[in-house]
Amino acid sequence: MKTDLLLVPMGARYAEMQRAAEVAEAAGFDGIWTWDHLRDPGGSPVGVPECWTTLTALAQAVSRVSIGPLVLNAISHHPAQLANAAATLQEVSGGRLLLGMGAGGSRQTPYAREQLAIGRPVESDAVRRQRLEEAIEILRRLWSGDASDLDGRHYQLESPSGYRRPTPPPPIIVGGFGPKMAALAGRCGNGFNTQAFHPRLDELLELARDTYAKRDTRAPFVVTVFAGFSVDALDPASSARTRLERLGVERLILLTEPPYPLRQLEEAHRFLARNPTPPC
Repeated sequence: MKTDLLLVPMGARYAEMQRAAEVAEAAGFDGIWTWDHLRDPGGSPVGVPECWTTLTALAQAVSRVSIGPLVLNAISHHPAQLANAAATLQEVSGGRLLLGMGAGGSRQTPYAREQLAIGRPVESDAVRRQRLEEAIEILRRLWSGDASDLDGRHYQLESPSGYRRPTPPPPIIVGGFGPKMAALAGRCGNGFNTQAFHPRLDELLELARDTYAKRDTRAPFVVTVFAGFSVDALDPASSARTRLERLGVERLILLTEPPYPLRQLEEAHRFLARNPTPPC
């Protein structure tokens, strides 16, 4: 099982994120992720580094690890623009992009305000899922070179020729916390991301995999989970890590906030060096 690091961007400066990514790569981590948000709900005066810009810069700062957004809010990005951005980052990173995507939060989440502030409505759960699924369809269309029209429920395409095509297309990891998102991940994604200690983790992973198995594809289905950074999560002998491996989890993503614990990241080498894993 690979071990990744998510750099929480709230209140961070890019120089801090770059240094943490460099230390993590040297220590043996397998991937670097960050969040896709526009503002800090806690009100940090530093603000939040923009996700795509940060990942593109990190792709040049670290050369081995996978990189990705966890997860990109599909509601905030037009799928055609996102398709081109992802194709570009796949090229810049040398094929290391893992494209985490989600349906955005509800009005009950602290992040709804960032959409409302710029005039984007926070729609119902069902509508957000529809938008995400349609956005993923458009990504695949454009990446394949399909220039046919699309008259979708939320998006329309008119002879969309000439869009950049990534080689290979990045895996799309759908993030969610319930059975409807797990099924959506299996239906149109290449993987599923959820909480490492979700009380229904077994059930969600089974649903996502069973749904994926019905598709006509031989590509692997990637399961990733996230948890807070801790020494126990790094220890290959820990019960938590052993359980995740038993469930077939491919990547454990550990979250850390600024100021990033560089000393602890360096010390992670003693665990990660035991079972080095190649980048995805």
